[in-house]
Amino acid sequence: MNLGAAHSAPVFLFDLDGTLVDSVYQHVLAWREALECCGIELAVWRIHRRVGMSGGLFANALLRETGKPVTAELATKLQQRHAEAYARQVAQVRPLPGARQLLAILTDSGTPWAIATSGRADLARQTLRTLEISPDAPLITRNEVEHAKPDPDLFLAAAARLKADILQSVVVGDSVWDLLAARRARALGVGVLSGGYGEDELERAGAYRVYQDPLDLLQHLDEVGVRLRSPLGWSAHE
Repeated sequence: MNLGAAHSAPVFLFDLDGTLVDSVYQHVLAWREALECCGIELAVWRIHRRVGMSGGLFANALLRETGKPVTAELATKLQQRHAEAYARQVAQVRPLPGARQLLAILTDSGTPWAIATSGRADLARQTLRTLEISPDAPLITRNEVEHAKPDPDLFLAAAARLKADILQSVVVGDSVWDLLAARRARALGVGVLSGGYGEDELERAGAYRVYQDPLDLLQHLDEVGVRLRSPLGWSAHE
């Protein structure tokens, strides 16, 4: 029996911001600018706690905290201002440690992967350039699903794009919204600390394991069922 056969490897579904790229704080500052442009003042930490949700839910949650009425017009304006502000900061975004290597090794080992983000397609593609991956890499964005995180739609669509069973998928994310979506999709959730959430928060939201960043996950791929082949062709983790 070949214990290193490709079919035994799980499928990986990655969040983008805070999981593969160090962009959470650029998004936080962009949201603060958008809010201030609309005459709304809110502490940065409160904004950070909502990053990772869909833009509409994000705007509704923040406005609820301020006690201001939520209108479709205001929510749309906030999302537009956020996109404009983030576009001015995207040049500062860098890949997180190990992100490029992780994706390359998964590709080389024949382990399918996709990226599923609550961000809009235009912003996501700007961010993806920092990873220097193929423009044809599987990407699911907010534009392609009815509901974003914490609903499971993004991860279900990503698994479908790969023609994979969601039950055999590993969702990797940095926020509680990622892990709640993974749980609702019935995928295995894995957390990373690189987005600013604590280990206990991610575990309560459903994380099976929590790693520091993509590099830490790369060094522990055996813990999530990935068997990498040695140069001799045998599985490195039998």
